[in-house]
Amino acid sequence: MTDTFAIPTVDGTIVSAEAWLSDLEVETVRTDAMQSFLKQETVFVRLRTADGIEGLGYSYTIGTGGRAVLSLLRETLLPALLGLDANRPEHVWRALHSTTRATTVGVITSLALAAVDTAVWDARCRAAGLPLWVAAGGAEPSIPLYDTEGGWLHFDTDELVAQALESQRRGLGGVKVKVGKPRAREDFERLAAVRAAVGDTMDIMVDANQSLTAAEAIRRAALFEQLDIFWFEEPLPADDIAGHRRLAASTRVPVAVGESMYSVGQFREYLQSQAASIVQVDVARIGGITPWLKVAHLAEAFNVAVAPHFLMELHVSLCCAVPNALYLEHIPQLRAVTRSELVVEAGRALAPSAPGLGIEWDLDAVDDLRVA
Repeated sequence: MTDTFAIPTVDGTIVSAEAWLSDLEVETVRTDAMQSFLKQETVFVRLRTADGIEGLGYSYTIGTGGRAVLSLLRETLLPALLGLDANRPEHVWRALHSTTRATTVGVITSLALAAVDTAVWDARCRAAGLPLWVAAGGAEPSIPLYDTEGGWLHFDTDELVAQALESQRRGLGGVKVKVGKPRAREDFERLAAVRAAVGDTMDIMVDANQSLTAAEAIRRAALFEQLDIFWFEEPLPADDIAGHRRLAASTRVPVAVGESMYSVGQFREYLQSQAASIVQVDVARIGGITPWLKVAHLAEAFNVAVAPHFLMELHVSLCCAVPNALYLEHIPQLRAVTRSELVVEAGRALAPSAPGLGIEWDLDAVDDLRVA
């Protein structure tokens, strides 16, 4: 007698899709060496399959360009999405990418693709009854947290120290402090005060937000080495691979890059050039979950860790999906439009267990903030 195993069929054909823009105010004033975070323009995509499964995905900007993303979705991507199978995210992503050849690689296209791709993964996971972190790999059920909200450039030294001590009290493993003051000594003194306050057991990351030249970054990295800085983030403009390579070769401080890259190929060039020690791929800016996973696995092949930028409510699941995730960045931003928050225990964020992306949206609140 032969046992027969039947695989249930699910009709994931996408039969409808819509997109809209909602503006979320920032939860706290956020400034760095180059700009201020004005608001989160949040672009949503909702799709429905023939089996009645819905997927809700999103993308974002920090204040400008949201309507351009929305226009690309409505005029080009959503019409091309109809009839595709939400259970095949690789096929869907490639099909939509092919319709935008004239505008790739580019941030507007990547942000639009991400809004669709996250909706596709949400529907796929819901249809399978799996949380995203399991469906995408299931490496670990939790990830260490570090805090960014206490380290903005406009904070004075006393505020930096107080915020770092509070993060330490909450059990977080690290804090990020923005750098890029006019003089290197100003950055050093602020960081030295934080290091003296938290001691040697807490990681301190620094972030220059692409504000420095290679020569100045090399000079400041030499100062930062004295304070056992955990990583030096976005020291130079993202397209200066040669400068990052020079910096990485000159310092013991790991160089972290990735939030301002928009294709898998850009990450490959950095890794092949030994210009990045930590990869900070952003699921929205890379074009969605599908390419995010490719970057994470590419980094793994180079024995490089991943510590994604922003979007902690979504990145918690992706960090837990892959084996080389190092840290999750703590910047709450969705509390005004969600019914639950990130669960944290002993300084670690827990992967959501519900099927889908794991974000419990308050759709009434989302609708109240619609602007387009």
